[in-house]
Amino acid sequence: MSGFNFDVITLFPKAFELIKNLGVITRALDKNLIDVNLYDLREYGEGSYRQVDDKPYGGGAGMVLKPEPIYKAYESIRKSPKSKTLLMTPQGKVLKQKDLAKWSTLDQIIIICGQYEGFDERIRCLADEEISIGDYVLSGGEIPAISIINGLTRLLPGTLGDPDSLVDESHNSSLLEYPQYTRPLTFKDMKVPDILVSGNHEEIKLWRRQKSFERTLERRSDLISNEYDKKLQQSKSKRIIKESNQFMKFRIWNEYDTYPDW
Repeated sequence: MSGFNFDVITLFPKAFELIKNLGVITRALDKNLIDVNLYDLREYGEGSYRQVDDKPYGGGAGMVLKPEPIYKAYESIRKSPKSKTLLMTPQGKVLKQKDLAKWSTLDQIIIICGQYEGFDERIRCLADEEISIGDYVLSGGEIPAISIINGLTRLLPGTLGDPDSLVDESHNSSLLEYPQYTRPLTFKDMKVPDILVSGNHEEIKLWRRQKSFERTLERRSDLISNEYDKKLQQSKSKRIIKESNQFMKFRIWNEYDTYPDW
Protein backbone atom coordinates (compact mmCIF):
# COMPACT_ATOMS: atom_id res chain seq x y z
CA MET A 1 0.00 0.00 0.00
CA SER A 2 1.21 3.50 -0.81
CA GLY A 3 -0.23 6.67 0.67
CA PHE A 4 -3.60 6.57 2.41
CA ASN A 5 -6.05 3.92 1.20
CA PHE A 6 -9.82 4.29 1.02
CA ASP A 7 -11.50 0.98 0.24
CA VAL A 8 -15.21 1.38 -0.43
CA ILE A 9 -17.83 -1.35 -0.73
CA THR A 10 -20.71 0.07 -2.74
CA LEU A 11 -23.56 -0.93 -4.99
CA PHE A 12 -23.04 2.25 -7.04
CA PRO A 13 -19.32 2.72 -7.81
CA LYS A 14 -20.07 5.30 -10.52
CA ALA A 15 -21.17 7.70 -7.77
CA PHE A 16 -17.50 8.09 -6.85
CA GLU A 17 -16.50 9.50 -10.24
CA LEU A 18 -17.25 12.86 -8.63
CA ILE A 19 -14.00 12.78 -6.66
CA LYS A 20 -12.03 13.00 -9.90
CA ASN A 21 -13.18 16.63 -10.13
CA LEU A 22 -12.89 17.85 -6.55
CA GLY A 23 -9.85 20.13 -6.63
CA VAL A 24 -7.47 19.25 -3.80
CA ILE A 25 -8.87 15.70 -3.62
CA THR A 26 -8.09 15.14 -7.30
CA ARG A 27 -4.58 16.51 -6.76
CA ALA A 28 -4.10 14.11 -3.87
CA LEU A 29 -5.00 11.27 -6.22
CA ASP A 30 -2.63 12.56 -8.89
CA LYS A 31 0.20 12.88 -6.35
CA ASN A 32 -0.47 9.35 -5.02
CA LEU A 33 -1.20 10.70 -1.56
CA ILE A 34 -4.39 8.64 -1.54
CA ASP A 35 -5.88 5.66 -3.34
CA VAL A 36 -9.61 5.12 -3.66
CA ASN A 37 -10.42 1.47 -4.35
CA LEU A 38 -14.02 0.61 -5.19
CA TYR A 39 -15.57 -2.80 -4.62
CA ASP A 40 -18.72 -3.21 -6.67
CA LEU A 41 -21.07 -5.16 -4.43
CA ARG A 42 -22.90 -6.57 -7.43
CA GLU A 43 -19.76 -8.52 -8.40
CA TYR A 44 -20.01 -10.38 -5.09
CA GLY A 45 -23.73 -11.11 -5.50
CA GLU A 46 -25.21 -14.59 -5.51
CA GLY A 47 -26.45 -16.66 -8.44
CA SER A 48 -26.69 -15.76 -12.10
CA TYR A 49 -28.54 -12.55 -11.21
CA ARG A 50 -25.84 -11.43 -8.74
CA GLN A 51 -28.43 -10.99 -6.00
CA VAL A 52 -27.35 -8.64 -3.20
CA ASP A 53 -30.66 -8.06 -1.41
CA ASP A 54 -33.75 -9.90 -0.24
CA LYS A 55 -37.06 -9.39 1.55
CA PRO A 56 -36.85 -8.85 5.33
CA TYR A 57 -37.79 -11.65 7.71
CA GLY A 58 -40.99 -10.76 9.53
CA GLY A 59 -42.30 -8.78 6.59
CA GLY A 60 -42.11 -5.08 5.87
CA ALA A 61 -41.50 -2.68 3.01
CA GLY A 62 -38.40 -2.61 0.84
CA MET A 63 -35.40 -4.86 0.48
CA VAL A 64 -32.49 -5.56 2.83
CA LEU A 65 -28.85 -6.04 1.83
CA LYS A 66 -27.77 -9.64 2.31
CA PRO A 67 -24.76 -10.40 4.50
CA GLU A 68 -22.96 -12.85 2.19
CA PRO A 69 -22.00 -10.41 -0.63
CA ILE A 70 -20.76 -7.76 1.80
CA TYR A 71 -18.70 -10.30 3.76
CA LYS A 72 -17.18 -11.61 0.50
CA ALA A 73 -16.29 -8.08 -0.61
CA TYR A 74 -14.88 -7.21 2.79
CA GLU A 75 -12.77 -10.35 2.99
CA SER A 76 -11.27 -9.61 -0.44
CA ILE A 77 -9.75 -6.33 0.81
CA ARG A 78 -6.13 -6.39 1.92
CA LYS A 79 -6.07 -4.87 5.40
CA SER A 80 -3.42 -2.56 6.81
CA PRO A 81 -2.34 -2.91 10.48
CA LYS A 82 -3.51 0.70 10.92
CA SER A 83 -7.01 0.33 9.51
CA LYS A 84 -10.58 1.13 10.53
CA THR A 85 -13.86 -0.07 9.05
CA LEU A 86 -16.75 2.39 8.92
CA LEU A 87 -20.36 1.49 8.27
CA MET A 88 -22.46 4.27 6.75
CA THR A 89 -25.86 4.28 8.44
CA PRO A 90 -28.34 6.91 9.71
CA GLN A 91 -28.21 5.06 13.04
CA GLY A 92 -24.51 5.82 13.46
CA LYS A 93 -22.89 8.60 15.46
CA VAL A 94 -22.81 11.95 13.69
CA LEU A 95 -19.51 12.67 11.97
CA LYS A 96 -17.34 15.35 13.64
CA GLN A 97 -14.12 17.04 12.57
CA LYS A 98 -12.32 15.35 15.45
CA ASP A 99 -13.21 11.96 13.90
CA LEU A 100 -11.52 12.93 10.64
CA ALA A 101 -8.46 14.13 12.54
CA LYS A 102 -8.31 10.84 14.47
CA TRP A 103 -8.63 8.72 11.33
CA SER A 104 -6.00 10.76 9.46
CA THR A 105 -3.33 9.04 11.60
CA LEU A 106 -4.28 5.68 10.06
CA ASP A 107 -3.17 4.13 6.76
CA GLN A 108 -6.53 2.81 5.61
CA ILE A 109 -10.24 3.41 5.94
CA ILE A 110 -12.67 0.75 4.75
CA ILE A 111 -16.17 2.11 4.11
CA ILE A 112 -19.30 -0.02 3.77
CA CYS A 113 -22.15 1.84 2.10
CA GLY A 114 -25.65 0.92 3.22
CA GLN A 115 -28.54 0.87 0.75
CA TYR A 116 -32.28 0.25 0.34
CA GLU A 117 -34.24 -0.20 3.55
CA GLY A 118 -31.04 -1.16 5.33
CA PHE A 119 -28.79 -4.15 5.74
CA ASP A 120 -28.79 -7.46 7.55
CA GLU A 121 -27.97 -6.83 11.21
CA ARG A 122 -25.06 -9.30 11.06
CA ILE A 123 -23.16 -6.88 8.80
CA ARG A 124 -22.59 -4.61 11.79
CA CYS A 125 -20.04 -7.10 13.11
CA LEU A 126 -17.58 -5.95 10.45
CA ALA A 127 -17.53 -2.30 11.53
CA ASP A 128 -15.28 -0.60 14.05
CA GLU A 129 -17.57 2.44 13.97
CA GLU A 130 -21.01 3.27 12.56
CA ILE A 131 -21.18 6.76 11.06
CA SER A 132 -23.92 9.16 10.00
CA ILE A 133 -23.46 12.62 8.48
CA GLY A 134 -26.65 14.02 9.98
CA ASP A 135 -30.09 13.35 11.35
CA TYR A 136 -31.70 12.62 8.00
CA VAL A 137 -31.95 9.65 5.64
CA LEU A 138 -30.36 9.35 2.18
CA SER A 139 -30.93 6.64 -0.41
CA GLY A 140 -27.51 5.16 0.25
CA GLY A 141 -24.13 5.56 1.93
CA GLU A 142 -22.27 6.87 -1.12
CA ILE A 143 -22.62 10.59 -0.38
CA PRO A 144 -21.57 10.13 3.28
CA ALA A 145 -18.59 8.05 2.07
CA ILE A 146 -17.52 10.79 -0.35
CA SER A 147 -17.83 13.31 2.49
CA ILE A 148 -15.44 11.26 4.62
CA ILE A 149 -12.95 10.83 1.77
CA ASN A 150 -13.06 14.57 1.09
CA GLY A 151 -12.80 15.72 4.70
CA LEU A 152 -10.07 13.29 5.70
CA THR A 153 -7.92 13.80 2.59
CA ARG A 154 -7.70 17.53 3.27
CA LEU A 155 -5.96 16.75 6.57
CA LEU A 156 -3.24 14.57 5.04
CA PRO A 157 0.23 16.16 4.72
CA GLY A 158 0.90 17.41 1.20
CA THR A 159 -2.73 17.71 0.14
CA LEU A 160 -3.15 21.45 0.70
CA GLY A 161 -0.71 23.99 -0.70
CA ASP A 162 -0.72 25.90 2.59
CA PRO A 163 -1.16 23.64 5.66
CA ASP A 164 -1.80 26.73 7.81
CA SER A 165 -5.12 27.18 6.02
CA LEU A 166 -6.50 24.35 8.18
CA VAL A 167 -5.75 26.10 11.46
CA ASP A 168 -8.65 28.58 11.60
CA GLU A 169 -11.27 26.54 9.76
CA SER A 170 -14.66 25.95 11.33
CA HIS A 171 -14.79 22.93 13.67
CA ASN A 172 -11.01 22.56 13.97
CA SER A 173 -11.49 24.16 17.37
CA SER A 174 -14.74 24.60 19.29
CA LEU A 175 -15.57 27.66 17.16
CA LEU A 176 -16.82 28.45 13.68
CA GLU A 177 -14.48 30.37 11.40
CA TYR A 178 -14.45 34.18 11.46
CA PRO A 179 -15.85 36.27 8.53
CA GLN A 180 -13.57 36.57 5.50
CA TYR A 181 -13.28 39.47 3.03
CA THR A 182 -11.36 40.20 -0.15
CA ARG A 183 -11.35 42.94 -2.81
CA PRO A 184 -13.18 45.19 -3.53
CA LEU A 185 -13.06 47.25 -0.34
CA THR A 186 -16.69 48.30 -0.84
CA PHE A 187 -19.32 46.23 -2.65
CA LYS A 188 -22.99 47.26 -2.93
CA ASP A 189 -22.53 49.65 0.00
CA MET A 190 -21.06 46.84 2.13
CA LYS A 191 -17.61 47.82 3.38
CA VAL A 192 -14.78 45.66 4.70
CA PRO A 193 -14.35 46.29 8.46
CA ASP A 194 -11.75 49.00 9.08
CA ILE A 195 -9.73 46.82 11.43
CA LEU A 196 -8.87 44.39 8.62
CA VAL A 197 -7.13 47.12 6.63
CA SER A 198 -5.56 48.79 9.67
CA GLY A 199 -2.29 46.86 9.49
CA ASN A 200 -2.47 46.12 13.24
CA HIS A 201 -2.00 42.36 13.16
CA GLU A 202 -2.50 41.85 16.89
CA GLU A 203 -5.85 43.67 16.82
CA ILE A 204 -6.84 41.77 13.66
CA LYS A 205 -6.09 38.49 15.42
CA LEU A 206 -8.20 39.51 18.41
CA TRP A 207 -11.01 40.71 16.13
CA ARG A 208 -11.05 37.38 14.35
CA ARG A 209 -11.16 35.46 17.62
CA GLN A 210 -14.02 37.63 18.78
CA LYS A 211 -15.99 37.24 15.56
CA SER A 212 -15.49 33.47 15.70
CA PHE A 213 -16.91 33.52 19.20
CA GLU A 214 -19.89 35.69 18.20
CA ARG A 215 -20.68 33.63 15.12
CA THR A 216 -20.52 30.37 17.04
CA LEU A 217 -22.66 31.74 19.85
CA GLU A 218 -25.26 32.94 17.36
CA ARG A 219 -25.32 29.92 15.05
CA ARG A 220 -23.96 26.95 17.02
CA SER A 221 -23.98 27.82 20.71
CA ASP A 222 -23.67 24.11 21.50
CA LEU A 223 -20.05 24.27 20.34
CA ILE A 224 -18.98 26.99 22.75
CA SER A 225 -16.49 25.74 25.31
CA ASN A 226 -16.03 27.24 28.76
CA GLU A 227 -12.30 27.16 28.21
CA TYR A 228 -12.51 29.47 25.20
CA ASP A 229 -14.90 31.82 26.97
CA LYS A 230 -12.41 32.11 29.82
CA LYS A 231 -9.55 32.86 27.41
CA LEU A 232 -11.62 35.52 25.71
CA GLN A 233 -12.37 37.30 28.97
CA GLN A 234 -8.65 37.32 29.77
CA SER A 235 -7.87 39.10 26.49
CA LYS A 236 -5.70 42.23 26.79
CA SER A 237 -7.86 44.21 24.36
CA LYS A 238 -10.45 46.17 26.38
CA ARG A 239 -12.16 47.26 23.19
CA ILE A 240 -12.70 43.67 22.06
CA ILE A 241 -14.09 42.69 25.47
CA LYS A 242 -16.45 45.67 25.44
CA GLU A 243 -17.75 44.61 22.00
CA SER A 244 -18.20 41.05 23.32
CA ASN A 245 -20.24 42.23 26.30
CA GLN A 246 -22.42 44.38 24.07
CA PHE A 247 -23.02 41.43 21.75
CA MET A 248 -23.86 39.13 24.66
CA LYS A 249 -26.39 41.66 26.00
CA PHE A 250 -28.02 41.84 22.57
CA ARG A 251 -28.01 38.06 22.22
CA ILE A 252 -29.81 37.54 25.53
CA TRP A 253 -32.72 39.70 24.45
CA ASN A 254 -33.14 38.58 20.85
CA GLU A 255 -36.36 36.94 19.69
CA TYR A 256 -34.97 33.40 19.85
CA ASP A 257 -34.56 33.71 23.62
CA THR A 258 -37.87 35.41 24.38
CA TYR A 259 -40.19 33.12 22.40
CA PRO A 260 -40.78 29.42 22.98
CA ASP A 261 -39.27 26.90 20.61
CA TRP A 262 -42.47 25.62 18.99
